[in-house]
Amino acid sequence: MLNLLDEWIRGIRRDFHRNPELSFNEYRTQEKIISILHEIGIQCSKIAETGVIADIHGYVPGHCIAIRADMDALAASEVLTESNRAYISSSDGVMHACGHDGHMAMVLGLAHLLHENKDTFSGSVRFIFQPAEEVPPGGAIRVIEEGGLAGVDAILGIHIFGNVDVGTINLREGAFMASSNRFSLHIYGKGGHHSTPEYCIDPIKISSEFVLSLGAELPTRVDPNNYVLGFGTLNSGGQFNRSPDELNMVGSFRTFDDNDIDNVGSVMRDILDSLMAKYSKGSFDGYPYYELDILRGYPVLVNHPIFTRAASSRLSSHFSDVNGDAESIFGAEDFAYYLQKVPGTYVIIGTRNPEKGIVEGNHSNSFDIDEDVLIKGTRMLYLLALEFLENPGSFLEC
Repeated sequence: MLNLLDEWIRGIRRDFHRNPELSFNEYRTQEKIISILHEIGIQCSKIAETGVIADIHGYVPGHCIAIRADMDALAASEVLTESNRAYISSSDGVMHACGHDGHMAMVLGLAHLLHENKDTFSGSVRFIFQPAEEVPPGGAIRVIEEGGLAGVDAILGIHIFGNVDVGTINLREGAFMASSNRFSLHIYGKGGHHSTPEYCIDPIKISSEFVLSLGAELPTRVDPNNYVLGFGTLNSGGQFNRSPDELNMVGSFRTFDDNDIDNVGSVMRDILDSLMAKYSKGSFDGYPYYELDILRGYPVLVNHPIFTRAASSRLSSHFSDVNGDAESIFGAEDFAYYLQKVPGTYVIIGTRNPEKGIVEGNHSNSFDIDEDVLIKGTRMLYLLALEFLENPGSFLEC
């Protein structure tokens, strides 16, 4: 039976891959999921505009565990490779470059298995097909606001990673993925001709010193193992021999501790305050000055320790390649919002397989997956869902 299910899951994944849709535009994807669930015999409803939610109930009432799959694709033009010829994206400039096609296929495979065996377990399983994971503020917040977690006792998430060896299962207690945050800096100086620097306050010089000072100061006040920071754009000026009046800089940083978001902001402001004083000139009252905005993205994804420990133990009993103490990663996920509401865990499954030419990382325009991981991911979710429903106390704090 698993061989037939494996082929069925692969076919669904390829259909999603050929027909990718961007965040909150997953209308065709939504209708496909609804159609498949109806074919299985599962009633469902729409949520968060382009999402889908469905429940399977066992033979008697009990606890409820939710399984989430993200749905959206990325704005990228897929490159033709040896492996994707049969299912390359048919949408110009849009592709499933992060494995969400596989996530949906695995969870639909899980729905198929559970529906066939619903007379063997108590409680219920909720399927959340969530739109818009790729673009903050994401779809998870809307799912929660619209009651997607009502009655849910625990939740599972899964993600395919291209830089993890095929079939390897990674999870970790506590902080597993980082927060993602954007900063926008506007520096106002005083423009003028390069021949008369005494009449100028150059925002480019200030920004250059800010970049260097931040690189030196930040590691002394925030653990350098707990953050990454980068500068994305810098725009200023329009004339080769003139100091500009202002400058815009945009960048991002990620941390494994939400408190460090404030710490990074404090370091930035301390440096900028010092630079404003250093570059001020009495004849230009009020200049230079700056505006700094920090936009918080997804919070730190924190796996529930007891649930994750139990999940890791169960998985290790059935699979040989489980790492329950995997390294935290600087990727970010709006699955973090679900984990702020109910206990659960987020699991990574690897797809890297050089023998098949599957070597690209997530978000590459030639990203692909080794489809052998699909049935394994379905089996993994099936195991954890049934183990939780059979013995929820071992997964939860009692």
